[in-house]
Amino acid sequence: MSRRLPTIHGRRQEQAGPFQLEHLDLEFSNGERRQFQRLNGRGHGAVVVVPLLDEHTVLLVREYAAGMHRYELGLVKGRIDAGESAIEAANRELKEEAGYGARQLQVLRELSLAPTYMSHQTTLVLARDLYPERLPGDEPEELEVVPWKLAELDQLMLREDFSEGRSLAALFIARQWLAMPA
Repeated sequence: MSRRLPTIHGRRQEQAGPFQLEHLDLEFSNGERRQFQRLNGRGHGAVVVVPLLDEHTVLLVREYAAGMHRYELGLVKGRIDAGESAIEAANRELKEEAGYGARQLQVLRELSLAPTYMSHQTTLVLARDLYPERLPGDEPEELEVVPWKLAELDQLMLREDFSEGRSLAALFIARQWLAMPA
């Protein structure tokens, strides 16, 4: 079923840290009026990188997650800087966080975090043909790099220290994409 998008009768914006909070006055096709809020990211987007050490092994990083106040395993990820493509950002973040560059980088798709109230999207990038190279990053400490077998994603998804939704979705998408016939 296809529906007409709600009509926006008004919008008001306020600053909310790294986001902009937007208040929307909406009217739906059935005449119902509602107030909605959404968070709009400032900047140029973000990337999440699936770095393949070999065809069976992905590199994860363990870093401090302030939101959970614990160390979390996850994929390399970060913001896209002004003037930078998603591919360039993915390779830079890979060098900063994991100490590797990639000769082959491919955008697989866009992921949203919480589309019911956030406009933010993250570009999923597959990185292959890795080589050692480190760039200084903005992390307060060096991140631990953890190789993980793609065949063992079922074990990874059950770990308490692996809870970030983008990383989980990205690994399953990449594994499925890699299994498709060429």
